Amino acid sequence: MTQTTEPAELIPEPGQERRTPRARRASRIHRAWFVAAVTFVTIIGAAAFRSLPGLLIDPLNDEFHWSRGTIGLAVSINLALYGLTAPFAAALMDRFGIRRVVAVALVVIAFGSGLTVWMDSAWQLLLCWGLLVGLGSGSMALAFAATVTNRWFTARRGLVTGILTAASASGQLIFLPVLSWIVEKHDWRPAAVTVALAALAVVPFVWLLLRDHPADVGLKPYGSQEFVPKPPPVTGAARRTVGVLAKAARTGPFWLLAGTFAICGASTNGLVQTHFVPAAHDHGMKITTAASLLAVIGVFDVVGTIASGWFTDRFDARRLLAVYYALRGISLLFLPMLLMETVHPPMIFFIVFYGLDWVATVPPTLALCREQYGDDSAIVFGWVLASHQVGAALVAFLGGLARDTFGSYDVVWYASGALCAAAALMALVIRSGDQPKALPVSS
Repeated sequence: MTQTTEPAELIPEPGQERRTPRARRASRIHRAWFVAAVTFVTIIGAAAFRSLPGLLIDPLNDEFHWSRGTIGLAVSINLALYGLTAPFAAALMDRFGIRRVVAVALVVIAFGSGLTVWMDSAWQLLLCWGLLVGLGSGSMALAFAATVTNRWFTARRGLVTGILTAASASGQLIFLPVLSWIVEKHDWRPAAVTVALAALAVVPFVWLLLRDHPADVGLKPYGSQEFVPKPPPVTGAARRTVGVLAKAARTGPFWLLAGTFAICGASTNGLVQTHFVPAAHDHGMKITTAASLLAVIGVFDVVGTIASGWFTDRFDARRLLAVYYALRGISLLFLPMLLMETVHPPMIFFIVFYGLDWVATVPPTLALCREQYGDDSAIVFGWVLASHQVGAALVAFLGGLARDTFGSYDVVWYASGALCAAAALMALVIRSGDQPKALPVSS
């Protein structure tokens, strides 16, 4: 009888128990997919807090008589820190590991959200919701998804990026109807406590199930032909993060990616996620109905983002971005004519159309960062994400200011539509990279 040789990838690492053929047949799903699943659930839990700001504008205005501009300022601080923290968090994950950074971030989110129930001054809103939740959420940003994807996957990166990006929309889908019902029936404070508990509930999953690198469990990255040793911890996280920014800022593609993504944030998180509910309420629509429409956007966002990841693996990322931004701009130009007291077919069409495009821009943007900047792509993407959140923060504040000044949001919808047209043109002129390259930083 001829003796067969065991494939190299099934030879256990030293100290590992040798698996039987039955165990090997039963364990055909690569561990990377389980890590991606834990990451997905983690981002869903953290997404709870992102569902709340748009629901709080009217209740806080009614109870404390704070202007919408003041409340929008707290949201804008939150959104800005969400982006500015992301690149440093990506570097900290290289230093201390994904699991530790994410677990601490979730605790900070829970702490900041929970403290809001005792606030009675506007500065406390800026501190709790703006500073603490912003810092915690920034460590849970898409740079987290980028780090997991880069470490655990060689193949299917576009698809995995789309799935993990969709997790945020899934969290919105799960929590928006619940939180809007709580706000309407039981006040906003129980909703803030719900967000805090949701963030805390995810911590055990992260600590027990998430692993930092395939080498921790003796595996190759999914799709890789070679075993990749775990790199040593990278010291000087802040220096490296700033150094990568300095190098990337000398290249044209960085500014084009940052500019388009700033417009992406302005037209999604800053505008629709923050101001859609109060804008619809201005036209007589019930808060729960408007929140449900925003949740439906989340349903189609999941479909659109996963599909965008699939497209990114097959088509030119620049052209995909141009199409996404152009379609989004057209839809925003029509929105002021669609807002009414009741839900009607054209509004439903907008919700579906806009939902498919919501964060479809993330997979091609991350693919372009990976193409241009190689091993430093997660940190570069963190800085690009920072521009996304700065754009979101500006519009979150300016949207509330425009509502206080003009009595409606119409001018903001039209301006955002024009910005999306500019982003479509910017995407088309991003040059094609050669081979992915790291950006060396002097020690």
